[in-house]
Amino acid sequence: MAPNEDINENPEEELEEEEPSEEIIEEVEEEEDEEELDAQKELDRLRFHYRGYTLEELKKMNMDQFIQLLPARARRSVKRGLPPRQRKLLERLRRAFRAKKRGKDLLTRTHIRDMIIFPEMVGLKIGVYNGRNFEVVDIKPEMIGHYLGEFSLTRKRVSHGSPGIGATRSSKYVPLK
Repeated sequence: MAPNEDINENPEEELEEEEPSEEIIEEVEEEEDEEELDAQKELDRLRFHYRGYTLEELKKMNMDQFIQLLPARARRSVKRGLPPRQRKLLERLRRAFRAKKRGKDLLTRTHIRDMIIFPEMVGLKIGVYNGRNFEVVDIKPEMIGHYLGEFSLTRKRVSHGSPGIGATRSSKYVPLK
């Protein structure tokens, strides 16, 4: 009967285990709270912030409060007042935003490269003229406070090919094929 020796005749004794003390329960709860706080901090770190404010807070701010957060050059430009063409563009962008809420994704084309990107523009598509064509710029939260022209480059990197016939003094005497 050696195999049956480890079977206890009274199974109730095995079920009686020590209950964890209140101190251990409190420690486990504190560790869980710390883990939740760490997860929340990680989410906050990954979420976009502009000068310490989230995008939602920036959208709720009035223009005077937002202007105080801009860099000096942009702040000075906005404090002097937006020119009529920039105000007109803002109105067109607001119209495009209302259309986007209805499900239509409108592209607003503009030549105004010196327009500062405001929080209300985030999520819109703007065609910015670069001197030759309109480059589509999808406004992201990281672009707030910058100018539209910074995201539509006017110059293209030159990729030189091989020199043509007669381009250098030594190539003048190369026979033509």
